[in-house]
Amino acid sequence: MTSTAGVAPLAETDVAPETPAETGRRRGRTGYLLLLPGLLWLALFFVVPFYSLVATSLYDPAGSDFRGYEMTWAFGNYVDALQEYWRPMLRSLWYGGLATLFCLVLGYVLAYAIAFKAGRWKNLMLVLVVAPFFTSFLVRTLSWKLILADDGWIVDGLQLLHVLGDDGRLLATPVAVVAGLTYNFLPFMVLPLYASLDKIDPRLVEASSDLYAHPAVGFFKVTWPLSLPGVVSGTLLTFIPASGDYINAELLGSPNQRMVGGVIQSLFTDANDYPAAAALSMVLMVLIVVMVLVYVRRAGTEELL
Repeated sequence: MTSTAGVAPLAETDVAPETPAETGRRRGRTGYLLLLPGLLWLALFFVVPFYSLVATSLYDPAGSDFRGYEMTWAFGNYVDALQEYWRPMLRSLWYGGLATLFCLVLGYVLAYAIAFKAGRWKNLMLVLVVAPFFTSFLVRTLSWKLILADDGWIVDGLQLLHVLGDDGRLLATPVAVVAGLTYNFLPFMVLPLYASLDKIDPRLVEASSDLYAHPAVGFFKVTWPLSLPGVVSGTLLTFIPASGDYINAELLGSPNQRMVGGVIQSLFTDANDYPAAAALSMVLMVLIVVMVLVYVRRAGTEELL
């Protein structure tokens, strides 16, 4: 039996307290560990594919699946892609811009009604806005093919009103493509607009009325400026995917309405011209990034970036 007599107990003060510097370093390491999964995800699904896309765009255009591709830093691929496919590129930006404008007009009215007028029906209306996402993007676009068909009620009605001629049609026209883009991307506009409008204090709007401001003046002086973050977010969320979309042009349009997304898809999967497809993808991405930066700077909301 071992006696503990005469052994001094460990005092609690023997453990030195953490200094503020050590506490800061420990918290810093914890922060980096929390960031690690996100950084790994970005590296795996953004950096690596982006590097692969850039490298592919600089391959020797004379290569093929049989001979293989060699990295020759062929920057001429970008010039060739622009010279050959500038029309689908401009058409994509034009269709995307029109769809974004229509989404903004329709989405703002809808978001305003939900935020200020819906009352207890607000949640139900929000569910109805996101309800189309419960079905496939492809199925929703195909349904528009039926709605705008030559023997559909919309074409019959427009022909009855003499808006369309007897042989007039909507399918395979820019109207059908832009209508499909507007419908499919409208929720991307409505939700950020609603988030901004719902934060506005109604007393600010009432104050403009108390100061005898016309409702239109009160809207443009109070509501519109306060909703600009939602406008900027909504237009970006709508314009970027709409410009790169190709499903609507393929199903609702004709070769005359072909967008650059369809061209890229065809180059990758049908023509196996990987350098041209990658170069065209890079040009589209750079154009959109430049336009977004200019737009955000002009809108005065750089903090969104």
